[in-house]
Amino acid sequence: MNAFLTAFEEFMKTQPFRVIRLSEMKPGGEISTFEMTEANFCQNVYSVAKTFTMTAIGLLWDRGALSLDEKIVSILGDDIAPEAREKMDPRWEDSTVEMALTHRLGFPGGFLDIDVTPSSVFGADYLGYALAHPLAYAPGTGAKYSDGAFYLLSRIAGKKAGEPMDAFLWRELFYPLGFQEMAWSKCPAGHPMGATGLYVHSSDMVKLGALYLAGGVWNGRRILSEDWVRLAEERGFALDWDAEHRICFKGGMYGQKLIFSPEQNRAVAVQAYGGNSDVVAEWVRDEGGKY
Repeated sequence: MNAFLTAFEEFMKTQPFRVIRLSEMKPGGEISTFEMTEANFCQNVYSVAKTFTMTAIGLLWDRGALSLDEKIVSILGDDIAPEAREKMDPRWEDSTVEMALTHRLGFPGGFLDIDVTPSSVFGADYLGYALAHPLAYAPGTGAKYSDGAFYLLSRIAGKKAGEPMDAFLWRELFYPLGFQEMAWSKCPAGHPMGATGLYVHSSDMVKLGALYLAGGVWNGRRILSEDWVRLAEERGFALDWDAEHRICFKGGMYGQKLIFSPEQNRAVAVQAYGGNSDVVAEWVRDEGGKY
C-alpha cells in the first residue's frame, strides 16, 4: 500500500467502526485500494449512484441533446400512461430537468426509495406512480431530498439517449474509464433506478471523482465538458462541498462516500456497511494532504 493508505489503515484502528474498502487515486495515476473487510467485489453504493446519473445527464447536455430548463413532461410525454396522466397535478407542466437535479420537484422527502420500501408498493409502472403521486409543494418552490427525482432523471437520460441509461453509460463512461463490472437495480419496466442500486467496486467508483477532479478529462481524453463539471459543482447536482470548500463529495447509505479534493489533487471512494463516512471524509480532508 502507498503512504496514504498505510496512514488510513492506522487511523481506522482508532475508530469504533470498520469500512469494507477504500480506493485512492490522483488523475492520471495508479489506483490503490485498502480492503479492511472481506466482501463481494461489487457493492451497492446507494445514493452515490445519483452522481453517475447526474453524469449521464451531463453527457447528454454536452451533446446538445437536452437543456436544463427543458420540461420533464415534454420529454417523457409518450411514456406516461393515460391513467397516470389523468391523476397528474397540473403543476408538473412547470417541472424542469434542473429541478430534478436539485430535488425541487415537489416530491415528499424519501419518495420512491427501494432501499426502504418494498418495490411492490410502487406497482409495475414506477413512472406513472411518481407522476400521479400528490405533490408536497409546488415544483421549484422548495427542496426535499428524494430518490424519485433521480429515477425520473434515469428515464429522461434513457429517453434522450434512445436506450436505457445503463447501456448508454457503459458505452460513454464505464468502458472509457475501464470499469471491470457494474450492475444497476431496475424498475419492472427495465429502467435503472438512477438514485440507488448501483453495484461497483471502489476502484471503479473512485474514477468518477478523478474525472471531475480533472475537469472532465480521463487519461488525456475529454469525457465531460469543463462547463458541465463547473455547473455540477457550483449548483450541487448530486455533489456537495464541505463548509471549508476543501472537499467535494457525495454520500450514500451505510457509509458510502465518493470524495475528491482539489487541494490534494486526489479522489477517494469509500465502501462500508455501517461505517461513518463523514469521519472518513474529515480525515481525508485534514490528514490526506500529508501523504
